[in-house]
Order: sequence, then C-alpha cells, then structure tokens
Amino acid sequence: MKGILPALLLAACTAPAALAGSAAPLLAALEADASRQVGAPVSGSPSRGDTFFHTRRAEWSCSSCHTADPRQTGRHVITGKNIRPMAPAVNPDRFVDRAKTDKWFRRNCQDVLGRPCSLQEQADVVAYLASL
Repeated sequence: MKGILPALLLAACTAPAALAGSAAPLLAALEADASRQVGAPVSGSPSRGDTFFHTRRAEWSCSSCHTADPRQTGRHVITGKNIRPMAPAVNPDRFVDRAKTDKWFRRNCQDVLGRPCSLQEQADVVAYLASL
C-alpha cells in the first residue's frame, strides 16, 4: 500500500505533461516534412508559434476564434459555434490525426493569412500549443 500512494500522486502530477505529449508524433512528422522541404533541419518553436498564434493579420488572428488562452473553449467569430480548446493538455484529441490537422490548417490559414501555412509555421503552432 505504501508504494501505491506515491505512484498515484506521481501519475496525477505528470498527467498534463503526458497529454501534451499526444501531439509529439504529429510535431515530429511536421518537422521531418519541413526539413525535407527546405533541405535543412527544422524544429517547431513554441515562441514563434505563440507569436504566430496571437498576431493579428488584416481582420483576424488564430486567437480571434481560439481565444488568447488556447486552453479555453473558443468561439467562431462569424458562426458563434463553440470550438474545443486547442491545447493538447486540455483536449487530448488535438493533433493526433494528421489528415484532420491538415484540413484545419488549410482552412484556417487561408482565412487568417490568405494563403496556406508553411510546414514551419504549422510545426511552430503545434509546438506552442503542445507546450501549454
């Protein structure tokens, strides 16, 4: 019984980190794809991702719908539809399906930037959101 309590406490304290790790395979794939594209090693940067996520371009930023704190529920600015939190630590379903992630990056980057996001930008945003 003595060994069980410390193990349970350790699991409870490390659970958010484990959930954030659910994005690790997708982040690694984005970094590998970006590295092949540019012919040099690419790493997702949480600080660049934070800046990208919060920078307003023309009318919108990522945070316009996903909130300044991506651990919170967002709301689409036009439709009013609720958007589940973006941070994998809060929403472990984020960034586990590459096809679904590609679809939403394609759609949202076009809306916010007027162009597709680069693989580097995608890796940065995923690195930022996984760091929360």
